[in-house]
Amino acid sequence: MVPLIDSHCHLDYVETDEGRRAVIARGRTAGVAGFVTIGVGRGADGARDAVALAGSEPDVWATAGVHPHDAGACTDAIVDAMVAYAAHPRVVAVGEIGLDYHYDLSPRERQREVFRRFIALAREARKPIVVHTREAAADTLAILREEGARDVGGVIHCFSEDADFARAALDLDFDISMSGIVTFKKAEAVRAAAKVIPADRLMIETDAPYLAPVPMRGKTNEPSFLVHTAKQLAALRGVDEETVGAGTTETARRRFGLR
Repeated sequence: MVPLIDSHCHLDYVETDEGRRAVIARGRTAGVAGFVTIGVGRGADGARDAVALAGSEPDVWATAGVHPHDAGACTDAIVDAMVAYAAHPRVVAVGEIGLDYHYDLSPRERQREVFRRFIALAREARKPIVVHTREAAADTLAILREEGARDVGGVIHCFSEDADFARAALDLDFDISMSGIVTFKKAEAVRAAAKVIPADRLMIETDAPYLAPVPMRGKTNEPSFLVHTAKQLAALRGVDEETVGAGTTETARRRFGLR
């Protein structure tokens, strides 16, 4: 199997350094050659911890941002911290940022305000954006267009929309990252989109510890499970797993500037 890159995982869910090292080691054994750990949550502490981990492991990179769930608690001090983290050489993107109208854990207007602010931050930092969007397709695309997100591009992570949304995002220079959702029985629209995304615009991720793929449903997700998503994508696209691995790895390396 060609080495894979987990383009989106939350390694800070593991509470101890020993546990994180074990999770990363299992991923490496399973063929994962790179990990992008997402620096969100707990004010600015999630970004701090992601940056620290990326600084201690040569195959781990970080992002920094404010999740839409946390938009209501986003302060100027948190934004200032994210500006500093975004400049760090091991931080490869701003995010995850965006809109979540499913849980509505922050007021929608505040979500939109914070989303716009962080797109501006990414443009200033000249780094791509990791976008979270759930049940907010129209507003997500509108804000990306209005705020000039095309200038930096990025990735729609944990894709859960349809082929039309994928095409619109691709037109804005956003790649598409498929998670374990593509293996779920009821995810017909996601699987249909997975078949038509150009090979050089596709990534894969675990979104660990969430959304473990079939056949690992019910377990705590981790990067070592990425192989199951790659296998499903290969079957859907009518290619071998090595082709999926090579293409998604190259897309992640290009988009995030991984070396």
